[in-house]
Amino acid sequence: MTLDSLRNAQLALAALIQQAEAPPAAALPPLLRALHGRPESPQVSLGIYRNAWRGRLIEALRSNYPVLHRVLGDDDFAELAMGFIAHHPPHTPSIRWFGAALPAYLQQQPNALPHPALSDLARMEWALGLSFDAADAAPLDGAQLATLAPQDWVGLRLAAHASLQLLELDWAVEPLWQQLTHAPEDADTRPPELLQHQLLIWRQALDTRWRSLQTEEAALLQATLAGVPFGELGHVAAQQVGDKAAPGLLASALQTWVNQGLLVMQVR
Repeated sequence: MTLDSLRNAQLALAALIQQAEAPPAAALPPLLRALHGRPESPQVSLGIYRNAWRGRLIEALRSNYPVLHRVLGDDDFAELAMGFIAHHPPHTPSIRWFGAALPAYLQQQPNALPHPALSDLARMEWALGLSFDAADAAPLDGAQLATLAPQDWVGLRLAAHASLQLLELDWAVEPLWQQLTHAPEDADTRPPELLQHQLLIWRQALDTRWRSLQTEEAALLQATLAGVPFGELGHVAAQQVGDKAAPGLLASALQTWVNQGLLVMQVR
């Protein structure tokens, strides 16, 4: 057997495993039947591989979306996962990233969920995982800012720490996530409220944290992350709270962001 024929056989087997329906025995490539060499039929063996492949992917989704799994339960989550697998089979070497497309899939398939808020819950869960796995980087601290000359502040540009995630949500899913993460299995939960808002997620040391943002801070942070220089952020703050209160808002926000390790200095 040549390397090319072996590779072709492997690709053919992978394609058969990923097919939505099991193929009839006559559809199996002759090389696969010749390589089989097991007492059971090639079709039975293929079924074992097909079930194991899907089972492993469902397990990976449960690991990445534990709260969504708890909401739906084993059977409904497995049904959701099977539909997702059919539309988005894995395409990266690491199974850790399987499920990245689930939030987008849920928005495209609203009937896959019993409540539309669960789509935002899935987005929150994936963002928490991304934040935890983000690359290490030293955040901006007060000592760095203290070294800046007054004229340097005008053109100062700040950027997001690698762990920072900023989500626009339609539903207040944070209380539900909190309840299901820390409450007993049989605890009663309240359905989320419809509330458009910004959710900030970041990692501080080894702990992943999150908090909802007020409109004023959200606008200021978005402008900062978009690269607006510090000398112009006062105008953004003034649009939110007026000229008189703008300096206080900007100073308070910057202190909070530095204390929480949300930013780094933008490299020019």
